[in-house]
Amino acid sequence: MSDYPEPDAPVDSRSPDWLADRLAAGDPVRLLDVRNRDEFEDWRITGQPVEPTLVPYMQWLQADAQDTVADRAAEIDGQGPITVVCGKGEASAYVAGLLTEAGIDAHNLEDGMDGWARVDRTLELPGEGPTVVQFQRPASGCLSYLVVAGDEAAVIDPLRAFTDRYVDAATDRDAEITTVVDTHVHADHVSGLRELAAETGATPVLPRLSVQRGVESDVATVVDGEELQVGDATLRAVHLPGHTTGMTAFAAGDVLLSGDSLFLESVARPDLQRGEGGAEALAAQLYESLTERLADFDDDTLVAPGHYGEGTDPAADGAFVATLGDLRERLPVFGMERTEFTARIMRDIPPQPDNFERIVAANLGLERLDDDAAFEVELGPNNCAATPSLGE
Repeated sequence: MSDYPEPDAPVDSRSPDWLADRLAAGDPVRLLDVRNRDEFEDWRITGQPVEPTLVPYMQWLQADAQDTVADRAAEIDGQGPITVVCGKGEASAYVAGLLTEAGIDAHNLEDGMDGWARVDRTLELPGEGPTVVQFQRPASGCLSYLVVAGDEAAVIDPLRAFTDRYVDAATDRDAEITTVVDTHVHADHVSGLRELAAETGATPVLPRLSVQRGVESDVATVVDGEELQVGDATLRAVHLPGHTTGMTAFAAGDVLLSGDSLFLESVARPDLQRGEGGAEALAAQLYESLTERLADFDDDTLVAPGHYGEGTDPAADGAFVATLGDLRERLPVFGMERTEFTARIMRDIPPQPDNFERIVAANLGLERLDDDAAFEVELGPNNCAATPSLGE
């Protein structure tokens, strides 16, 4: 039973998928967030068409007259219908009811931020070679991939919360998942590597240097230059240390699945494996990875990263990808000397992700989390980039 009062007026609701579709289409959204300020500041719905306004729930409890409700509503940025959001869709339902009763066009976001965290969008990337499907998680900016060649498929950087969705996507393409790969030991989301491998019978694969961090499960390993066979295609391992010692990208045709090494607006942060004390050495390795190890890839290579950040613009088709040549031109790292790059990275390291130590422990197999605990521990934005944008 809900601890929140029932609204007096009927409340219209919208699904999180509806909201994701509007944002992807670039349609404006007038968003009212009724959570506490600390929750709002830590994690909120963002995007170019969104105008989020915070008016906490407790202020609406005091708005018992229609003119007071109207006064509160006047504080909400934007024009048009109001989408009300909270943590689980309960407090926001009451506030949407208050607004509706006052004659204001408003609706509730079903399941709140919890529902938003379960949204995914998929699309196929362009390029020569195997079919590459990008899975987008708008709530956190996490990206994962399904690579399909003939009747076999591989999943790269699976999220545990989306395990069934990878299986469905492979089935829709008449393929069976035979390989599941993590590019490194993730610190911002709970990996679905073990669960997906167990469900499908696929081979779980990790970079050998990642396993050497103390992975407590049986996995196959891969090193730089090795190839994983997927149907009639291959995934070639490309060791790109810097974010972690084991960070390994995978080349599939002319697509480079770059993991957490190179993003569309920035590069990886180097402090989550060894802490601040070991960050400078990893930053130097990251510089070598980006400028030397990627030197063999031509400018037409399509970079498909492991995350995208707030304000990152997708390509015209909605995919978060860019050519390596475009990134070489836009990101200052490719024109910096090593010492300048290392100093810039060390200066701009953002706060560490929430719960990252528990997430790392879970991904190493050192802590067992049930599905609910795994979902809760990773709620919030990713913070795997060194800085919001290196293109400024």
